Amino acid sequence: MTPDDLLARFHSQVRLADRDAAPGFVVERDGPVHRTYPPEPAALGAMVECPEGLGDDPDAWIARQVEFFAGRGQRLEWKTYGYDEPADLPARLERVGFVPEDPEVVLLGQCADLVHDVELPFGVRLHEPATDEDWARVRTLLTQVWGEHGVDIADSLREEQQARPDLMATKVVEEVATGAVVSYAVLRMTEGTQFCGLWGGSTLPSWRRRGLYRALVSHRASMALERGYTLARVDTSPDSRPILLRLGLRPVADTRPYVLSDS
Repeated sequence: MTPDDLLARFHSQVRLADRDAAPGFVVERDGPVHRTYPPEPAALGAMVECPEGLGDDPDAWIARQVEFFAGRGQRLEWKTYGYDEPADLPARLERVGFVPEDPEVVLLGQCADLVHDVELPFGVRLHEPATDEDWARVRTLLTQVWGEHGVDIADSLREEQQARPDLMATKVVEEVATGAVVSYAVLRMTEGTQFCGLWGGSTLPSWRRRGLYRALVSHRASMALERGYTLARVDTSPDSRPILLRLGLRPVADTRPYVLSDS
């Protein structure tokens, strides 16, 4: 399967079909703009994109989204892809106050290519958080890696998993002796498509470069195949990208979030 084939499937199955929304989110379209957002304005996760372009008056459609989410008092992310139209969309977003976050590269490929034998280091094991105590340890890890924002991440993950356990699983690597979580990752199945998403991958600095990320990738790919999802999607940072490229995923597009604060 070529990168163009993979991108065509992702574009039609996921982007055009608005399959990126979390459970319970509002999914709607405003002209050419696709938007998904939580009903509660204080909640995180509001996102818009324009997989079919913005037509002849892109600034008008951008202004409508700014006005709409400002009226809700909600933080907004506009997720851009390198092939979106107009080509100068990022510059137009920045002119009205959107702030670019770190650029990433979308990698796509077959889950079967990601399944491999990886032996975890001595003293740790794979685990799926289920109890309050488990999730408290996840929060500790994410706070260590991401600061106080890690608490919001952990709470959001738990809520999503509880809402649709058939579509989401969280896996961690924990110390056998203490139960302390040293690495975590998320598997999201994109319902109605061939795709799963491999998200997360936060690891304590002292445990990096020891095969934990590779083990979590392989384990999640196996889980996805068991549930009938054959294609994997990852928005990659420079840290994870080399590993996934070696495993056979293919780069298909640049992507970058642009954020507009409610404040």
